[in-house]
Amino acid sequence: MSKQLFIGSLLILFLLPLNVFSQEKTQPMKGTLIITSEMLTADNNAHTALFERSVVARTTDRTLYADRMLVTYDPDTGDITEVEAEGGVKFIKATSKGTRVVTSEKANYYADEDKVIFTGEPRATDGENVSIGDKITYFVKEDRYLVENSKAFVKKKKEQ
Repeated sequence: MSKQLFIGSLLILFLLPLNVFSQEKTQPMKGTLIITSEMLTADNNAHTALFERSVVARTTDRTLYADRMLVTYDPDTGDITEVEAEGGVKFIKATSKGTRVVTSEKANYYADEDKVIFTGEPRATDGENVSIGDKITYFVKEDRYLVENSKAFVKKKKEQ
């Protein structure tokens, strides 16, 4: 059963374009997007793929974990239009300076605006710096975060 789900996950990847987290400034997504889960339900009539239980969406430099992920795609082009992730959401992005992590209960990716909105106690960390707020919006192409009703904890760098 698990092998069939894995194979089904791979098949859906070949049917859908690989642009969930499409670009980092002007550079294309690094590597192939691979989504794994314990359960996959593809609905061609609704143009959705529902990944459930232990969902991991991974590229070379980004990883998204969630309990459930609903991917919606355009019926004509197959392009991903929206991704809804729920339950224990954790987004990890590798950078040249370290790792950025955003955790929340829910995240929505909107392809037309190329942004991810994190809600449900979102928390962003960049090294030892932490930002919390009601909502965190990540603008993918600009590699920029907007934190609403924010509270930031910034650690002072040691002077040399």
